[in-house]
Amino acid sequence: MRSFVVTLFTLLLLQGCAQKKPYSYPNYDIIKPKPVCKANRKNIQTLLDSYLGKPYVWAEEGPHAFDCSGLVYNIYGKMGVTIPRTASEQAKVGKRISFDELEYGDLIFFGSTNKHSRRINHVGIYLGNGWFAEASSKKRKVVLTNFAEEPKYMHRIKVCKRYLSEDERALYMNCDAPLKKMAVTDMRYTTPWTPDKGLPRKAVP
Repeated sequence: MRSFVVTLFTLLLLQGCAQKKPYSYPNYDIIKPKPVCKANRKNIQTLLDSYLGKPYVWAEEGPHAFDCSGLVYNIYGKMGVTIPRTASEQAKVGKRISFDELEYGDLIFFGSTNKHSRRINHVGIYLGNGWFAEASSKKRKVVLTNFAEEPKYMHRIKVCKRYLSEDERALYMNCDAPLKKMAVTDMRYTTPWTPDKGLPRKAVP
């Protein structure tokens, strides 16, 4: 019993002494968001509305800045849905749907305009009527984009995926391919980007 208490005390001491990693750009530590609500489209909209206009910072998943996949990772994570962190890995999860089947909250994955390339480098959240939300490296913030106003995006679509069923009673978390292992942490051990640090000179390092 005594050895157990000593071991427990040592573990707690080590945990308490762990130094918080200072911020440096880019910060590739993955900060797992704490669930705050249920998975439904109303909550997707509420979370998204609170993030519109937030800065784009590469490798950030909030709460003050996002990259494209970090925005998706945060919103679904805050609804208690565990998904991969990067766009290429997020595209492996969920139910494959056509562009015509898109509903609010579905994901659209983009790559280059080369039809033969399957590489994915961007993701947006579909909102309806041709609109989608994205953390844009070009505009350096979370914005709403319309396919009619920026038709180039249509030529970049690689796949569309659905995580949340239309009746909101089920999640589609099946995988098309093996997922890469993902180590996560929290703000006790690492430092996310904050507004006082200023935007990096390059959107993409």
